[in-house]
Amino acid sequence: MRKRLLALGCALTLLPGVAQAQALSCSVPANPPRPLHDGPTADQPKRDIPIGSYTLALTWSPEYCRTKSANTRDRFQCDGSNRFGFTLHGLWPDGHGREWPQYCRPAQLLSQRVIRDNLCATPSAQLIQHEWAKHGTCMTTRPERYFSEARALYARIRYPDMAALARRSALTAGEFAASFARANPGMRADMMRITATRRGYLDEVWLCLDRNRKPTRCPVHQGGLSAGARLRIERGN
Repeated sequence: MRKRLLALGCALTLLPGVAQAQALSCSVPANPPRPLHDGPTADQPKRDIPIGSYTLALTWSPEYCRTKSANTRDRFQCDGSNRFGFTLHGLWPDGHGREWPQYCRPAQLLSQRVIRDNLCATPSAQLIQHEWAKHGTCMTTRPERYFSEARALYARIRYPDMAALARRSALTAGEFAASFARANPGMRADMMRITATRRGYLDEVWLCLDRNRKPTRCPVHQGGLSAGARLRIERGN
């Protein structure tokens, strides 16, 4: 099968130890996997309410793949020659309180072109479909527009030296957030939420954005680890 190799090697910014590239290597198949339809359920109903802010959610792929590589649906991300650092979980519209809009309109099945264009940011065809259905339909009627904006925000994020942080034996969530913020001028530690797995390893980083998609202080109710919580980081390969 013909493959289009996207060389997204670790370009560096002027700040030492700050990485720009999210995908260390990513080879997209000419005929990517086809997703299934995704829509509201009794537990996750349609909720068409005004947007008050946004969250850009990033997943630490080495931890995600630690137990997922045997699953067929995760093969693109976790097996073979593809290697990822932080991947784009999604761009989520938030409400003005504890509830958020979701599944605002019926979502068509995404084209192969849309899937191909996004696999090196969000390395799962089904997750791409889910993000469009649950979140994108509340922001626009065009999936291409939703994903283009999400990828643009994702591409601007810079990262601290994850290998160095992973070697620290007494790292806290607050220290990690401070390191992440220092890599991104204009960002502060209170503008993100850090989540971890049950065993205390870094799972995701949620970046809080205002209506203009600029970093803003996260609402208290959004959750995440306390600043003093211990945090470990899976190094991966």
